[in-house]
Amino acid sequence: MRTSVLTLSILSGALALAACQRSDAPAAQPAAPVAAAMPASAATATVAADDNLNAVLWMQASAEYQAATITVYRAAADGLDAALKQKHWDALVPDERGNAATGLKPAVIMDVDETVLDNSPYQARLVRNGRAYDELSWDQWVAEKKARPVPGVVEFAKAAAAKGVTIVYLSNRAVHLKDATLANLRAVGMPVADDSVFLGLGTVLDGCEQHGSEKNCRRRLAGQQYRVLMQFGDQLGDFVQITANTRDGRAQLLDEYADWFGERWWMLPNPSYGSWEPALFNNDWSQSRAARRETKRQALDVAP
Repeated sequence: MRTSVLTLSILSGALALAACQRSDAPAAQPAAPVAAAMPASAATATVAADDNLNAVLWMQASAEYQAATITVYRAAADGLDAALKQKHWDALVPDERGNAATGLKPAVIMDVDETVLDNSPYQARLVRNGRAYDELSWDQWVAEKKARPVPGVVEFAKAAAAKGVTIVYLSNRAVHLKDATLANLRAVGMPVADDSVFLGLGTVLDGCEQHGSEKNCRRRLAGQQYRVLMQFGDQLGDFVQITANTRDGRAQLLDEYADWFGERWWMLPNPSYGSWEPALFNNDWSQSRAARRETKRQALDVAP
């Protein structure tokens, strides 16, 4: 996607810090295991429990996870022809469209992490080593180019490309990770038209102010070049700008765009991290792990 309004720059300082807690890369995680709340009958109270253990194992070991992602991509593939035939079909909200989509080439926008590429081996390292997400270890993982495709995504993407649909990768991986990311995508069989289809964190659209890792400016940029038929992601912010990352604010967005899911927007399951988590503790990562965990426990809807 080469246009006069697109310039790529590496973010530094505050924006690099924002990338550490971006919406589609691993959010900050507990630094060390915390003792589990165990039944009174438990033999000991010293068995450690990692909050992410079951989530990562579910993504890696369960048939149910694979079935869920395959279901999403097969259903989306079934709806692609209908989207192509309807000239007014558009998966961008009006504020992000910015121009008429008529006559533009068709495309789908895909988030990368946990939507196209499965980074659960990186998450597993954190669990095994009792570590938290950090930018250095994340960049090292991306440089390895070992992420596998999410089940079902390659088949969908190849079918879309065969119909003349461009795959646009709109990711909160920083732009300095573009080459490694595109190499990984190509290695797993994903269609990559050219380097311009990667819109990473640090991609600039003149006249559009980006706030942290929000993707609205980059979606608008994609909309200037393409008629966007569908969007795929594992976070609410992959589809629409989140102006209030609270439980109520997120619920309101879901209510507003509920009819778009399963037609224009396709959500992939990701229980291991996401912007839903900090919404529970007022987006305050400065709190101790114990304080954040207690807030999350208090948010549980416990059966009487």
